[in-house]
Amino acid sequence: MHSTDHPDFSGLWIPLVTPFHENAVDHNALHTLTTRMRQAGVSGFCACGSTGEAAALSHEEENAVLATVLHASGGLPVMMGAADCHLGRMLDRVRELGRQPLAALLVPAPTYIRPSQQGLLDWFTRIADASTHPIVIYDIPYRTGATIELATLRTLARHPNIVAIKDCGGDAAKTQALIDDGALQVLAGEDVQIFSNLALGGHGAIAASAHAHTEHFVALLRLLASGDLASARAIWAPLQQHIRGSFAEPNPAPIKGWLARQGWMSAELRAPMMPASEAVIDQLCAIQLPELPTMQALRAA
Repeated sequence: MHSTDHPDFSGLWIPLVTPFHENAVDHNALHTLTTRMRQAGVSGFCACGSTGEAAALSHEEENAVLATVLHASGGLPVMMGAADCHLGRMLDRVRELGRQPLAALLVPAPTYIRPSQQGLLDWFTRIADASTHPIVIYDIPYRTGATIELATLRTLARHPNIVAIKDCGGDAAKTQALIDDGALQVLAGEDVQIFSNLALGGHGAIAASAHAHTEHFVALLRLLASGDLASARAIWAPLQQHIRGSFAEPNPAPIKGWLARQGWMSAELRAPMMPASEAVIDQLCAIQLPELPTMQALRAA
């Protein structure tokens, strides 16, 4: 089982978008967004993941984003995305981030390289050895080009500093095996798989679509954790339309468009990302969700 010395990654984590205004990070909007999410009852935040357009940020911008999120998080745990395809640069970055008060580093396989399984073992092991923070493996082969096999993940799970996985691997059997093993906390990384992942025994979710209707997602995960699948299904059914719309065009364009319609930030992205079509944003904004059960009932759950 995962060490009790490490943070608990259960519940809903928000992989925060990075707001821009005239191509600069809009820190006021980011602070306000983080505060809103915190007040909605989320468990934690992820800064500078793929939803945060980290690939389009300099390390200086990433550091400034992290400072804003930490300030606005109100003590909620924050994990930080750390990605590269050059091991030396990656280890330097991991050591630099070691000075920050983080819950974990979210680390994918090296993009573009497509290493062997032994290469992936070496990559994650050397990063975990160098990090003062726990490592959450980000298994997302359609972005990295690398598939982390179950045997490789089981070996990595024996490392005392590798504690969880953001599961975007698209392999239901592998997901179930990891949940059954219990060596890693398994977090749903594909929003459409939140219900099945949690119902099978997964621990939580890192969900970009939960920037909207956040309280509904929080309620969903609480009900799933309590085993009340019937009540969870009643919330999940209408959320699925929102999730499909959130990923109808490349993430995070639709959700940024929705946030812009609320007046919370600009819909601006950095090239080569393009704003979502008005039709997709119209569809997202037209979705109506039912009222939630009372907070007292959710706390009881």
